Amino acid sequence: MMNDVLTKTNSTEPAAPDEKNVPRIGRSMGRMRLMTGRRLIGRLAIQSAAPGLELSHLDVLDAVRRAQPAGEVTVGMIAEMLRIDPSRASRVVADMVGRNVLRREASQADARRIVVVMTEVGQKLLAEIVAQKLAIISEIVSDWPEEDVDRFAILFERFIGGYEAVFQSRDKDTPG
Repeated sequence: MMNDVLTKTNSTEPAAPDEKNVPRIGRSMGRMRLMTGRRLIGRLAIQSAAPGLELSHLDVLDAVRRAQPAGEVTVGMIAEMLRIDPSRASRVVADMVGRNVLRREASQADARRIVVVMTEVGQKLLAEIVAQKLAIISEIVSDWPEEDVDRFAILFERFIGGYEAVFQSRDKDTPG
């Protein structure tokens, strides 16, 4: 009996969508979207680390963080990543430069091009956002057995990876 349970739990066979669990996941995703839509983590980070900033500033900061590993970051890249008008991205970046969260500098590859770089203040703000996020997640799972946290981390990462793959394959044909 115990071996049957282990075999079912560790099976690598894909699960067939069923009429009970897939809708359950969908409902949970809807609840999570509503909660993340309220931007609790960003609001807490602003409150504790950067009063006066707006959530759009955090979006730009996150776009810079995500784009930096691929190379130099431009305002155009930020606009594209956030799906906002380049003039809006430029205004937000200018405001963030004025607040010493970002700075503009000449591209190392092409001195005619201006790139956006995170300042030490921006890095500290980003660290505060990460700390807020991890504190909230830690609080949520604080009474879970360690094995549940380990398994959830693996499954959630796999789910989000699949979600991104489906979205990217379908999004390439969807107008901005």
